[in-house]
Amino acid sequence: MIVSASYKTDIPAFYGRWFLNRLDAGYCRMVNPYGGQTYRIDLTRPAVDGFIFWTKNLGPFLGALDSVAERGFPFVVQYSITGLPTALERSVPAWETAVGHMALVRERWGARAAVWRYDPIVLTEATPPDRHRETFAAIARSLRGVTDEVVVSFLQPYRKTARNLAAAGIGWRDPEAEEKRALLTDLAGIAAGEGMALTLCTQPELADTPGTAPARCVDAVRLSDVAGYAVPAREKGNRPGCLCAESRDIGDYDSCPHGCVYCYAVADRGTAQRRFAAHDPEGEFLVARRMPPP
Repeated sequence: MIVSASYKTDIPAFYGRWFLNRLDAGYCRMVNPYGGQTYRIDLTRPAVDGFIFWTKNLGPFLGALDSVAERGFPFVVQYSITGLPTALERSVPAWETAVGHMALVRERWGARAAVWRYDPIVLTEATPPDRHRETFAAIARSLRGVTDEVVVSFLQPYRKTARNLAAAGIGWRDPEAEEKRALLTDLAGIAAGEGMALTLCTQPELADTPGTAPARCVDAVRLSDVAGYAVPAREKGNRPGCLCAESRDIGDYDSCPHGCVYCYAVADRGTAQRRFAAHDPEGEFLVARRMPPP
């Protein structure tokens, strides 16, 4: 079993101590967000083939990666580095700092151990296509030799995403497919020039864009390369067009306090902040089952 930690929240940035405590305990407990049932996930070495860590700030978790490796778990870091303005990403580190984190991962575990995510691509008045070209090129130059893949996707118009952007007073647009392809073609050329493949996260309608390929964010082949042996996993995506390997996610929605206004996993930042404040690093669950009043 591959464990995802987590596309629902930023465990490396905010919940690293809890994660290590659960490795010590050998399990964690999760809640089904759609039915409320609770269940146990085995986190012992025989049960877990490896981890996929998703983050916008690996800094607090860098020491924990050594502990994960020492316990015999291979891992891959999916690191979102976008250089977006603070109006869109309120509390993530500067992209130069994040690049430094990825360089440390590469130095310690090799270029297959970390993937850059330029995700999402958000088009606003402050972030037009040319700004993305310039920012992407600057980050890509800094990551040359650090990673061999960059995953991209355009912002999806989920209801909560549109609502939160509107509440923040940020106008954005979902461009036509041809405009997306033109931008992606340029980004793919930049990535190739820096030794990286550009892959698309669950956007099959753009799969014919030159220089791109579908992403496998939970990638058993990459994890196998890091581990040095084959990690068995069948393909089982989370939604149509997703080519990820089967995994179990141990995160929880509405628990990441980063405050990225486009986030699909947080409906309300105040709720996420309260849930984070109520978090018990010693608990079985990522966040408290009973919440304090607002």
